[in-house]
Amino acid sequence: MNHPGPQLKAPAHMFTQLLSSTRRGARLARLLGVNELRSWDAPPDLTERAEAVVAELASNAVVHGRVPGRCFRLTLAFDPSAGRLRVEVSDARGDLYPQIVTGPTETDAFRTGGRGLTLVAALADHWDCIPHPPSGKTVRAALTTQIAEA
Repeated sequence: MNHPGPQLKAPAHMFTQLLSSTRRGARLARLLGVNELRSWDAPPDLTERAEAVVAELASNAVVHGRVPGRCFRLTLAFDPSAGRLRVEVSDARGDLYPQIVTGPTETDAFRTGGRGLTLVAALADHWDCIPHPPSGKTVRAALTTQIAEA
């Protein structure tokens, strides 16, 4: 006899958008993400942190995950009852996985890049990277509201 499996609660709010792998696409991802979160009445602390996380992940998708002619995807899933937001950015470059740069040197102080994932790690409760078939990857970050953490 077939029994239904456990039902996973779907997030109350979901947003997904394909964007061009350009600087303009990364900027638009940040603006669209903030607009969606505000329309969902997400707490301001969560929206502010999510804005920076979306900006960094979208920028990384454009700079490091770009494949000519391919877009990147932004997905937001917000569960207000749990105060939890999941940010996902998928790109077409599955052969290059993100890494946090560690071990600062004297020349690192003058670098203009390479600190984005450190910022994401500081703002998010958790982040990881998984394959996105057929040949890409998805970088995911989970954020919770300060109220939910208390």
